Amino acid sequence: MDYTIRPMQDSDITQAIELDHEAYPSQWPHPTYASFKQELHNRLAHYIVASKKNETEPATGKQDAGSKSFWQRLLQLKHLFDHDRFFGEEMPPPSKEYILGVAGFWTMVDEIHITTIAVRNAYQQQGIGERLLISIIDMAAQLNARIVTLEVRVSNKQAQALYKKYGFQQAGMRPRYYSDNGEDALLMSTDTITSAFFQSHFQQLKQNHQQRWRELYINKI
Repeated sequence: MDYTIRPMQDSDITQAIELDHEAYPSQWPHPTYASFKQELHNRLAHYIVASKKNETEPATGKQDAGSKSFWQRLLQLKHLFDHDRFFGEEMPPPSKEYILGVAGFWTMVDEIHITTIAVRNAYQQQGIGERLLISIIDMAAQLNARIVTLEVRVSNKQAQALYKKYGFQQAGMRPRYYSDNGEDALLMSTDTITSAFFQSHFQQLKQNHQQRWRELYINKI
């Protein structure tokens, strides 16, 4: 399968919103088209996507109109009638690629702060989320960042295990950080990502991932 990890574009926003609702159904508020576009054009924010060419539906099968979620139908309706009179700025044509995952981060002086890593349910456990994390760490090094930080729900043990694998350690706690249920967030941070120790460990993990999931490395950013 031909996957691409590339910078996010305006034409990806509709799918990115849909993906966000699928990955974080209880999260509130969800990003809007306007907020996503503002992020994409913010020089401090960076977003990437994992996309698959020549596919417009999940690998598990095509959806019929009756099975689409209310949100998917609303997005489609909005796209059909989107113009200045009703919804403000007109949206560009949607991407012809199927967006499997989205990741984003902010640059703050010498720190990269990950704001999101999300993968569609149908493509979980296929190495895509880890590949997005690897891409962010590579980009952080290119941007001369010293550390990478993030927040994660205290209940999300699976994500915490992945972050610990890549050298993230608990650096603090944000009480009642998530507005949907008041759950606490763990603040996690790497050590200096340019250090010889970190890079040696990171490059080995990256090589291991590449050997296991070769198709994710056919195309790079």
